[in-house]
Amino acid sequence: MIEKLVLASNNTKKSVELAALLSPLGIEVVPQSAFGVPEAEEPHPTFVENALAKARHASAHTGLPAIADDSGLCVHALDGAPGVHSARFAGEPRSDARNNALLVERLAGAADRRAYFYSVVALVRHADDPCPLIADGEWHGTILEAPRGEAGFGYDPLFYIPELEQTAAELDAALKNTLSHRGAAMRHLLDRVRMWIE
Repeated sequence: MIEKLVLASNNTKKSVELAALLSPLGIEVVPQSAFGVPEAEEPHPTFVENALAKARHASAHTGLPAIADDSGLCVHALDGAPGVHSARFAGEPRSDARNNALLVERLAGAADRRAYFYSVVALVRHADDPCPLIADGEWHGTILEAPRGEAGFGYDPLFYIPELEQTAAELDAALKNTLSHRGAAMRHLLDRVRMWIE
């Protein structure tokens, strides 16, 4: 039975989101920073490879099951960019504000502003798990010309959901978890996790 999972991320807001999504199963989610785990390299060209690398890295350092999410924003007019480079779109050090400013700049004058968030969640029981659980999810919207809202993180202030007439940064956290790419991926994953703990 899984009682504790290491979250392979040092992103506090992401930790809160994933802990809330896993809470119905009674699984404690502990960020890797609590164990002094350094951030894993993310050299791969796909979300799934990066998610697996992060999960295996955290599990190897802690000896515990680990869960990792790799997600990003894919913009149609930019041929899917920033994609796996979403967190570092504007370079180092990472900055949501600079990433958002660069996105607005790159889309200046673009008629097609469609985009989607994509998330892959990977869970390993141990570092060498040959059968990791993997699930993904998407969340479609458009990119605004200026940010709106104070909640969320990353590109949330620019990501507009037309049917709600709100950005992801204007949504209540519970509603965001219901709609988001990460929420969709986690729901798919949870169905399989339940089989482990029964």
